[in-house]
Amino acid sequence: MDLLEQLRATGALLEGHFVLRSGLHSRQFLQCALLLQHARLASEVCGSLADRVRDLPFPTVISTALGGIPVGQELARQLDRRHIYTEKEGDRLFLKRFTVARGEGLLIAEDVVTTGGAIREVMAAARSAGGRIVGIACLVDRSPKPIDFGVPLISLLRLPIEVFPPDRLPEDLRDIPAVRP
Repeated sequence: MDLLEQLRATGALLEGHFVLRSGLHSRQFLQCALLLQHARLASEVCGSLADRVRDLPFPTVISTALGGIPVGQELARQLDRRHIYTEKEGDRLFLKRFTVARGEGLLIAEDVVTTGGAIREVMAAARSAGGRIVGIACLVDRSPKPIDFGVPLISLLRLPIEVFPPDRLPEDLRDIPAVRP
């Protein structure tokens, strides 16, 4: 399966002027929910990702809120593992409904990685609950340059997309109203 082709076909790769969760601006935004709303596609895409992480030692998949939840649920289903997720409280992600055993191996699931901020919040929440992160699985790594999380980052697609601080926008973006997707 060509993930980039599927992102385009489902309208999940958006063009315009976007303000990302990190506060950075971009010309493109990946709204993976538009792809994941199609159950068959979600199963195929997450099945490909599951094949890449199958041999890592983890009984539990932990997802970022909100975009990582469908990815994590489908990964866990395909691998027959437990699935838990973080929730947003204010501007931070926390583990609220679930417990983690001391030393329990966790695979973090996410739809898109850009700056790694949400992943780092999940890592902190999981570690403070006693968990041990063994890897990160995402559909798309769109970070401008690879990020070192100290554990493997496994993605189906590496698609570096330019991002800009709000005070250094290129001229073409200055004239387009910014949208927070």
